Amino acid sequence: MNKVILMGRLTAEPEIRRGDGENALAARYTLAVGRGYKKDGEQTDFISCVAFQKGAKFAERYLHRGMRILVSGRIQTGSYVNQEGKKVYTTDVVVGEQEFAESREDAQRREQQEEIPFC
Repeated sequence: MNKVILMGRLTAEPEIRRGDGENALAARYTLAVGRGYKKDGEQTDFISCVAFQKGAKFAERYLHRGMRILVSGRIQTGSYVNQEGKKVYTTDVVVGEQEFAESREDAQRREQQEEIPFC
């Protein structure tokens, strides 16, 4: 069985790829997922995710940098040869479901706190 469930925050706006028309075909984003606390502090993994078709449209419309979301899907590995001729290995989570993991009010409160400059 290949199933993964992650909860984390988007590190940037989703990158949208379009087909022939204006429809979003794929959305790529990275989730910052905490591992938990160790004696040296919290450790974070940065997980690459990709959503297709309806999931891509949802990501384009509703997901933004800093949002806390819950993702379930499967791990997919691959490889390609880069411009320098070296083989590069990839690991992505192919998103099956994605949903909000914080309320709209919590997200707005967090955004307001981020806008306050440090004195």
